[in-house]
Amino acid sequence: MAHTFATDVVVAGAGPVGLTAAAELRRRGVRCRVVDRLPARLPYAKAVGIQPRTLEIWDHMGLTRTVLEAAVPMYGQLAYVNGAEQPRIDLVLPPEVPYRFAALPQYETERILEGHLARFGTGIERSTELVSFSQDSDGVSVALRSASGAEEEVRARYLVGCDGAHSIVRKQLGLTFEGSAFPEEYMLGDVEVDWDLPRGYGVRSMHRNENGEVDDLLVCIPLPGRNRYRMSMMVPPELSVTGRSGGPSGPGDGVVHGLEGGDAPALPDIQAVLDRLSPLPTTASCLRWASVFRISHRIVDRYGDGRVFVAGDAAHIHPPTGAQGMNTGIQDAWNLAWKLALAVEGGASDGLAASYDAERRPVGAEVVERTVRHATRGIQADRADPETVMLREAQLLVGYRDSPLVGPASAGPGLRPGDRAPDCTGLAAHIAAFPLRLYDLLRDRGHMLLVYGDGEEGGRLAKAADEFSGGRVGTCVIRPSGTAVETSSPPAYVDTLGEFARLYGVFDGATAFLVRPDGYIGARLSPPTATGLTAHLARTFTPAGSGTR
Repeated sequence: MAHTFATDVVVAGAGPVGLTAAAELRRRGVRCRVVDRLPARLPYAKAVGIQPRTLEIWDHMGLTRTVLEAAVPMYGQLAYVNGAEQPRIDLVLPPEVPYRFAALPQYETERILEGHLARFGTGIERSTELVSFSQDSDGVSVALRSASGAEEEVRARYLVGCDGAHSIVRKQLGLTFEGSAFPEEYMLGDVEVDWDLPRGYGVRSMHRNENGEVDDLLVCIPLPGRNRYRMSMMVPPELSVTGRSGGPSGPGDGVVHGLEGGDAPALPDIQAVLDRLSPLPTTASCLRWASVFRISHRIVDRYGDGRVFVAGDAAHIHPPTGAQGMNTGIQDAWNLAWKLALAVEGGASDGLAASYDAERRPVGAEVVERTVRHATRGIQADRADPETVMLREAQLLVGYRDSPLVGPASAGPGLRPGDRAPDCTGLAAHIAAFPLRLYDLLRDRGHMLLVYGDGEEGGRLAKAADEFSGGRVGTCVIRPSGTAVETSSPPAYVDTLGEFARLYGVFDGATAFLVRPDGYIGARLSPPTATGLTAHLARTFTPAGSGTR
């Protein structure tokens, strides 16, 4: 068996979650290998909904433009019950949110992420299976097997399992995966139809029997193309695969989730459902693929152990209601990657990697609970006000206020540590002839210290942050509206529209915000002091000069 020690992180699984983790690790200079047991990308439009928060993440990574050119907008949903039109749901967000809802087939998401990863000189090692691993205090030994049967042992600092609902990493790590399967079976189909319903709207049409129970269902999500939709519907008895173990990737491990084996639905099966439930007479054509699938709801007892972690479906599975699954997994990867990168550099505090579980598992548990509730009772049963529901579905309310990494909340209004750092526009610089967005300043950066006030205060804080973190914290000064645009160090921008002050809740006196690489506020300091700043930085960084790997 060959041995190699030439990598920092092994990522198992090349779906959207694994590719996000690998791309962010490589962008931060971390060596990694990405392995996937499949010989090629699957041509299935499985996960298709792209949430605004995911687009913000991709903005930080520098690939949003490519996604926007490939995706289609999601404006809302048309609903019907027993043929009667229900109130339309419009997906409306506050104007300061830079991106709206979108739809993109999963294989296209993977293509874009794979291309982004290739920019850093890293590709996917296809037909390569993770067989086993062992870990010690210094690293992880990972056994890989190629399609030819050749085995290789890779020594890495960390292992990240993004290997799906039947995760080998999860099983060998000994994590529990508590939950159960829904009894219903569904079929998916990627088809075109000839109706003239409004573009950019999903369709949800159901039939309720005399007891008020849903006994027939059709859900259509628009895809790129002419009147193209991914349709899901209840499976007819002749296509049921209940009682069969696993599917094309199912190892008979008791986890029933995703695409199943057996006979695939054909165009007449989909047409029969459309004949019953379509809001307008229509004919389906151009069937690209179809399958039967099952749904479970499960979550691990912890998101990692030692130097091994799980993310995405390896950590949590749940109903596809609201397109939360893939997007939640991408945020898992986004949260973990910057922490592992800092650990590999030798600049991480002792508890940084462990904070991944503390921050992301509560998010996963909430998503599982909410999607199960919405799947069984409908999103209309959510007791929150409509604006909150929309922001939550967009994943813009995800936060880490209870994280061990964030500082204590300051008195007064405004954002708190652990909250998402919102975008704003109207920032003026001394060279740019156009207003900048705050996300322009954060794109492709690490930790950023935003000092609202004057340049002298910003200079003192920048010096303290730079010295403590070993140059890993950048600084920008945001000057109040009405002040002059000047050349300075650290660089300064004027909040010409007052949007930063309004959204961040600062009006009187200097205030500093430490924004983490994942776009969340680590600390709010008001008034800001070098002592308070370095005390917070110690939660994340090992003081410069004392780090080890």
